[in-house]
Amino acid sequence: MPRRTIPSPAAAKVGARIRALRLERGLSLQHVADVGQLSKGHLSSIEHGLAAITIETLVRIAQGLDLLPMDLLTFPEDDERGRIADIIRTKIGK
Repeated sequence: MPRRTIPSPAAAKVGARIRALRLERGLSLQHVADVGQLSKGHLSSIEHGLAAITIETLVRIAQGLDLLPMDLLTFPEDDERGRIADIIRTKIGK
């Protein structure tokens, strides 16, 4: 599948969440890519919403961030459930 040039809204939202979590944890793009067995360029495309990802890729990114895959799909700004899940993630951890 060719790389997108315009981000998909859903992919951009997930990508922004991944980037925010990576920066929150103080991890480099290269580190997360290495641990998740992805290329740095592919991870960058994901963070910018330019690449569609599989569940396997989502799991690999979560491993690179030392998080659960659900943490990448939880959006605290959307609703109370998302805020609660994010509080649990930050207080309890993996």
